[in-house]
Parts: sequence; structure tokens; C-alpha cells
Amino acid sequence: MSGHSKWAQIKRKKGVADVKKGAMFTRIGREISIAAREGGGDPNANFTLRLAVDKARTNNMPKENIERAIKRGTGELEGVRYEPITYEGYAPCGVAVYVEALSDNRNRTSADVRSTFSKLGGSIAEPGAVSWQFQRKGVFILPKSAGTEDDLMAVGLDAGLEDLEEQGDTWQMTTAPHDFNALKQALDDAGTPYDSADLTMVATTSVPIENEGDARKVLRLLDALEDNDDVQNVFANFDIPDRVLELVEA
Repeated sequence: MSGHSKWAQIKRKKGVADVKKGAMFTRIGREISIAAREGGGDPNANFTLRLAVDKARTNNMPKENIERAIKRGTGELEGVRYEPITYEGYAPCGVAVYVEALSDNRNRTSADVRSTFSKLGGSIAEPGAVSWQFQRKGVFILPKSAGTEDDLMAVGLDAGLEDLEEQGDTWQMTTAPHDFNALKQALDDAGTPYDSADLTMVATTSVPIENEGDARKVLRLLDALEDNDDVQNVFANFDIPDRVLELVEA
């Protein structure tokens, strides 16, 4: 596995995600509110909302938090109005970076994101400059114990599975966005466990990072962007070998 998803899994295993659980709940709550505002408050009739609610439940977000976020989105409760913003840029070594944010103050968020790129060796790019290097995909991460390659192919092939990749102690399933729900339902019906399921941006090209120093520079920028309260997701197209990642995480 290459790119930001590998680094995200490493951080999750080290417990970084647990330390930042409050920030994670805030981000998921924003996703829920936006989805409810744009498509209504019924998860059964609003696919985007159902996906956000499923993510909340997977991350053990309290039920009352989910309900409040939905009500804020539908206008039943007062709340801050967020708007989606995307940013494109480059990390050190020419790594393409695509940032998704939800903000109640576009000027503040833009200034913060631009400053982060500038201070940590990156640069902001014009809209469209790097987005063509990513595709929206449905991505499922499964524990290795979920089954053999043949088992998982049997479950997924008739449900839109595009790719199944072994990634050490996990499997990654990839599907087109319009087949996401069908594959999720197939896994649920088969009783096949998965650690995460999300619509994400997958890089179509990659930039190899072969040494520890460059890897630290790239990851330092990405981590700083993720630490911004307005940033929801950060995607990048780096490819760092396991031997180098082991040095970085040591």
C-alpha cells in the first residue's frame, strides 16, 4: 500500500487517533450536518448521510452526538453553518496534496492552510492542478482474518469490487462510488468484518520517496494540515517504502 492511507493506518495503530478522538468527532459531526442539510435527515433516504452516520458509529461516536448533528443540519437546532472548501498543492519532493475542509470562515481557513504549506516546504497550487491525479473511490480496509483472497473475491465480485489488494496484515477493497453501498451490503450479508469503509480520494500516480529525511518532510506537512480544525481530509500521492516508514515511526 502506498500514500496517505498507509500513514493513517500506522498512526491509528500507535493510538494517535484515540488521542484526537474529540477532534475526530467534531469532523464527523460536520460531515453529518452537511449531509443532512443537503439531502435531508433520514439516513435511509440520504446515502451521504448514511455513510457519515456509519462512520460515526464505527468510531464509537455517541448516539446523542449523531442526533444533534443531524438536527443542526436540518435546522431543528441552531448551529454554525459550514461550507465545503478544497485546496490543492504540493508537499516537498513534488508530492501532490488534495485537502478537503469544512469551514465557517473561508478567509481564516485559507490563510491557515496557505501558511502551513509555506512554512513546511510546500506550495499552494491553482484549482485543478493536482486533482486530476486522484479519483474518488469506495475503499474498505479489512483485517487479514476476514478471509482468503478467494473468499473475499467471491463476496465482492458481484457487488462491484474493482480491486482487492493485500497490505501486510490487512486487505484493501476498492470500488466505484456508485457501487459502494452494494459492496458494503454484500460484506454485511456475508458477515465479513471490515475496519473501515469510506469514500476517499485514491491517487492514480505516485511519487517515490526513498529516504528518511524526505519522508519526514512530507509527513510533517500532511500531519500539520490534518491538525487544522477546519480540515476534514488530506490526500497525497507519495509512495514511501516500508523500510523508510519504519525509520520514521521509530
